[in-house]
Amino acid sequence: MAEANKTSPTVPFLSMWTTPEGLSSIGPSELRNFVQGSVGGKASPLWMKEMPGRVEKVLFNVMEVGWEGEWHESPKPQWIVPLSGRWFIETQDGTRVEMGPGDIHWGQDLDTRDVDGNIGHRSGQVGPDACVQLMVQFAEPHNTGAIHPFDS
Repeated sequence: MAEANKTSPTVPFLSMWTTPEGLSSIGPSELRNFVQGSVGGKASPLWMKEMPGRVEKVLFNVMEVGWEGEWHESPKPQWIVPLSGRWFIETQDGTRVEMGPGDIHWGQDLDTRDVDGNIGHRSGQVGPDACVQLMVQFAEPHNTGAIHPFDS
């Protein structure tokens, strides 16, 4: 067995939130304060971080080549993890990011204001291959209005 690292890791993700001005924005954040635990049985401990709140749905999405989701808010607070392919998000403040396998996204752009008939964000598939995603939606918002919603 390898020597265990006793320092809690950090895991980067892209966080989308609603600014105090009511605009959607997206930027880098990270998950911190992992604890060591076992997945069960005789499995060695590993670093874990439990997410607050009740999971409402777990979905697998396939964005076909050329798919675009015009301006909309996140339907629920949600994690999106691309499994294959690439996708983009463009927020009301003009920020555009692209994500692919290995990237993690937290979406919580709730109660954004209307800007020229648009609320929330745009998203869509990028590149020559469909984008397959794992989406985990939560029943209730968590620490809305914060780029770092899981800092507690």
